[in-house]
Amino acid sequence: MSVKIRPYRRGGWEADVRVTHPDGRELRVRKKTPCTGKSAATRWAETVERDLLMQVAAPARKESPTLTEFAPRFLDGYARANRQKPSGVANKATILRAHLVPRLGSKKLDAITNEDVQRLKVHLTVKAAKTVNNVLTVLNTLLRVAVEWDVIAQVPCRIRLLPTALPQPRLHDFEEFERLVEAAWKLDARSHLAVLLGGEAGLRAGEMMALERKDLDFVKNQVCVERSDWKGQVTSPKSGRLRYVPMTRRLRAALRGHQHLKGPRVLCQPDGRPLSQKALQRLVASASRRAGLRHEGVHVLRHTFCSHLAMRGAPARAIQELAGHKDLATTQRYMHLSPAATVQAIQLLDAGQTGGIIGDILETGGAER
Repeated sequence: MSVKIRPYRRGGWEADVRVTHPDGRELRVRKKTPCTGKSAATRWAETVERDLLMQVAAPARKESPTLTEFAPRFLDGYARANRQKPSGVANKATILRAHLVPRLGSKKLDAITNEDVQRLKVHLTVKAAKTVNNVLTVLNTLLRVAVEWDVIAQVPCRIRLLPTALPQPRLHDFEEFERLVEAAWKLDARSHLAVLLGGEAGLRAGEMMALERKDLDFVKNQVCVERSDWKGQVTSPKSGRLRYVPMTRRLRAALRGHQHLKGPRVLCQPDGRPLSQKALQRLVASASRRAGLRHEGVHVLRHTFCSHLAMRGAPARAIQELAGHKDLATTQRYMHLSPAATVQAIQLLDAGQTGGIIGDILETGGAER
């Protein structure tokens, strides 16, 4: 750093101020001062020097990467580094590849505007609201991660999700489920067991595929659900924690009758290889068609399990534990099916009434006026 004051050739004083940046760059100001006295000119030059020092101390503003450039860092450094489930990482990768990169890939992260977000929504008009919200959620998470990593200073836009109606789950009623169980039993032992694991234990497809013989406790009469299989990758269940589900009588009988030495998995291919999701779907779909049912999906069995528990009057908390729902709000989707809940609600009105003359007349069927 240096400050030099010298007489200016046309009168007055000239200041020559130099400040060296840590990376070797030099900042220099050389000009005539607005002051006539040398002391005043020196003070003016020192003010200029302080301004230059502030510029040196201030960190250089980083150039924001484009969304295309940042997407791989987001997937590796955030999704995979935080050990998100393989299905979740794959879903984020698909959303980036199919929706975000084609529409916003060339935009720098700090230049994504509210209008860009609205244009993305317009482009996704043909998609279901839930799909659009999934895309917007990935974009929002990506931008917030960029802020946390000091890639950008702040989230540059506001992302509002679309309103969505909570869909009512598809399910089999009691008569349909009994037809399905019978059709599966006549068709194949694995189909029968898959239908019971879904409809009477509430297992997801991946949990059925990953179920091993060591998870069955016939002494305590329960199934331990502690892992899930997604395209050959075994992880924890969707909720992130294990759960125990008591066996019904016929599920217990089916599990005992399906003992084999082909491998550790309860359900497997005839040659002992793990069962794929498509193979599991075929087992359930074949039984559903044989039973003449409209819905053939494996997950319909899980909805059926939760719905039947609600219809039989099971409390929401118990259904949540048995199904492994992380959020009680998910379980509440089934509680409108519970007759016990509505009867108890009306009984609250009776409990607050004292009877009286009108109550006695109505109770006895009288018609006094």
